[in-house]
Amino acid sequence: MTMRLALPLIFVLVTAPLAAQAPPAAPDRLSLLEAITLGRRQAVSSTLANLNARVQGARAGQRRADILPQISGALTAAPQTRNLDEFGIPVASGVTDPFTLYAAQLRASQVIFDASAFTRLKASSDSAQAAGLDARHAGELAGAAAGLAYLRAQAAEETVHAREADSVLAADLLDQARKLHEAGVTPVIDLTRNEVNSAAVQLQLLVARNQRDRARLDLLRALNLPLSASPVLVDSLGTPAVDVPTTPAEAVTYALEHRPDVQAERERSDAVERGRRAIGYENLPSLGFSGLWQTSGQETDNLNYSYQLQFGVQVPILDGFRRQRRYAEQTFKLDAQHVRQHDVEQQAEQETRQSLLDLASAADGVRIATDRLRLAELEFSQADERFRAGVAGSVETTQAQLAVVNARDALIQSRAAYGISRINLYRSLGVLERLQ
Repeated sequence: MTMRLALPLIFVLVTAPLAAQAPPAAPDRLSLLEAITLGRRQAVSSTLANLNARVQGARAGQRRADILPQISGALTAAPQTRNLDEFGIPVASGVTDPFTLYAAQLRASQVIFDASAFTRLKASSDSAQAAGLDARHAGELAGAAAGLAYLRAQAAEETVHAREADSVLAADLLDQARKLHEAGVTPVIDLTRNEVNSAAVQLQLLVARNQRDRARLDLLRALNLPLSASPVLVDSLGTPAVDVPTTPAEAVTYALEHRPDVQAERERSDAVERGRRAIGYENLPSLGFSGLWQTSGQETDNLNYSYQLQFGVQVPILDGFRRQRRYAEQTFKLDAQHVRQHDVEQQAEQETRQSLLDLASAADGVRIATDRLRLAELEFSQADERFRAGVAGSVETTQAQLAVVNARDALIQSRAAYGISRINLYRSLGVLERLQ
């Protein structure tokens, strides 16, 4: 290979691992569904779970090797001398002249029937499937965590917008208070109250911006994206409907059929049961085949070959009752696995019922918070009219503005709570990918 061709190849080989380890690029725009998808695909916990699933798949492949053909070959050259006296042959004695024995061997063996090995292979396949379901469950959790982080960041963003609107309103009230005070309509205490109110709103705006920036960092960390990225959050907090069962009985049945963690525990129960069955099958005879082909001689151009074929049946008789003890141990493991499976099923039912309660409560909270904001804005409008007309002081407008601020915060939080409960419901049912 010429140096001109070698240099590009070396560059590719050196930079390929670096490119594989490079952090994922951050998108310019990010929606809730995209955040959930990114969390499921590239969050650290999801990545580790997928790697563990591959490890389990490789272990299943190792079990499969137990029933596949075993083939090996050997080439040997053995310089040697032999002492003929050790054979006790009367007509030959002494040590031979040095000679070299050349040999080529090919060995092969194949399991024909071994109920225990076949059952262990099925058990390892069940374990690999359980690991794959664990990876899916980890992806669901990571996706849900990313979605919750997105909603918190979006709520913080809308809080900043609300504080900006409050600051504009406070500035307008302060300007109006100055004009009324200069006109001699209101006392100086009203001007002072509005100045204090404007400063308080500015401070709240600073706090809201800090919380927004921190929430964005939490989102980027949950998505395993560079923390210097600044994607635009394109979605807004809303109350979309759900398209999954919402009655407790139907939702619980649906969750037990679709949740990957429940399915994973069921696969583990099958694997442990097959493992116990495999121990019992060790009492059965096994049938195998082996063969040897060899060519040998003292000269490479004059080698003679030989072969050996062997079919055998191995019958276990007694191993000190070790198999019986292992069978009992596996039975206890199966009982423990059934306890874990039942606990996971109970947890799935609990989370499903809690998610339904949270969703119903959040929906009512959004409705009440919407009415509260409408009434608070109406109260502020009436107080502002009275203040501008000079028939009321700034106390009413300040209190009315504070009511609007609290009502806006309550509406933002209630919408965020609805979004969170909606994500939790889909996750508890095991169908987060259906979230729209």
